[in-house]
Amino acid sequence: MSAAAFMPPVAADGHSRRFIATMVFVLGALSATAPIAIDLYLPAFPAMADALGTPESRIQLTLTAMMIGMGLGQAVVGPLSDRFGRRKPLLIGMSVFTVVSLLCAVATSADLLIALRFVQGLSGAAGVVVARAVIRDHFAGDDMTRFTAKMMFVTMLAPMLGPIVGAQLIRFGPWPLIFLFMAALSALSTFLVWKYLPESLPAEDRKSMTAREFGSTVVTLVRDAHFIAPTIAVLMNFSMLFTYVSTFSFISQNELGASAGFFSLLFAIGTLALLAGNQANMLMIDRTKSSSRMVVGMAISLAGVAWIAGVQLFDAVNLWTIPVGIAVMMLGCGVVFPNAGAAAMSSQPPQIAGTASAFMGATQMAAGGVMPALATIGGVTLANMTLGIGVYALATAAAVVWTIVVYRRDPVPGIA
Repeated sequence: MSAAAFMPPVAADGHSRRFIATMVFVLGALSATAPIAIDLYLPAFPAMADALGTPESRIQLTLTAMMIGMGLGQAVVGPLSDRFGRRKPLLIGMSVFTVVSLLCAVATSADLLIALRFVQGLSGAAGVVVARAVIRDHFAGDDMTRFTAKMMFVTMLAPMLGPIVGAQLIRFGPWPLIFLFMAALSALSTFLVWKYLPESLPAEDRKSMTAREFGSTVVTLVRDAHFIAPTIAVLMNFSMLFTYVSTFSFISQNELGASAGFFSLLFAIGTLALLAGNQANMLMIDRTKSSSRMVVGMAISLAGVAWIAGVQLFDAVNLWTIPVGIAVMMLGCGVVFPNAGAAAMSSQPPQIAGTASAFMGATQMAAGGVMPALATIGGVTLANMTLGIGVYALATAAAVVWTIVVYRRDPVPGIA
């Protein structure tokens, strides 16, 4: 099936509206599979620690293992998608993800679960990295930002609903039920890809890379400020966000006194704020420059982090004041992410979109696995979480400024 098979009317970017709607749905479901596998079991962390007889910090390593696996997996799958097309690596990766999810459900120790989550991350990387490459195959500039924002609306529903669904699942069954649910969602995503996602990289545009050529391409990407500056903004913004994601389950339940169900509600509020930022960005696309949108998003995130620090300074910490700051922070993240990501990917040709996506995704996942651990090296506490997201927010702001300087000095069509 080709893009031409989809019927008009045609949208402003040249693609039919039916094609865009199908792509948003399929790529959104695909991109949401791995994130929901991250978030779905967060409410079960304390229960899993008790059931497996292990410290909570050990259970947190299952999250770190998946993030590292996703980073390494993207480094492999991205170049493979440039060589063999988008569909084959995607179908293989998602099939493995489904099987490993089933194996996680029968894990009998924390060490085995950590290992399986690493493999789950390796295979789940296919959905994340190939989705970005497919978007680059079809779009560039503000068209890419617009489509990414639409897809993010679908994708962000996953982390919002994940903890809520996870909290309900552990009410009616043991924690392995969560991984069975993951397997079912993964199988559905795999079917949607097989049935509805056309190949977007023609055979004549595919590029076979030796290890040396791959290394050379990566070096070129790193040296290209148009790519690396917004990429750093993405990964530091993700570090800020994921430091909150990986710690707030423990902090809200152990330090602030929330139940697993109430934690899922607080988590949903934060994700709704992320969605609101994403939608606000869509409204601004035709009215403001990409650089202006990034500045607005970053200013909002910094305000949220300042609020979280302020309520601790004035001893006003409770289950309402902290989520307010988190929601503001997430609102800003929803604006920064699509603009910085689109700027990085639009700067590269489609022939190496898989490799560029792999580099961005690998560093992002590595940051998501390592940065939260660094932030909480002294313990999973509210104070350490706040210090971590504060440092990463300032680093994001610096990368945004660098991106703006680079693109104003040497503009790329479609990105202002």
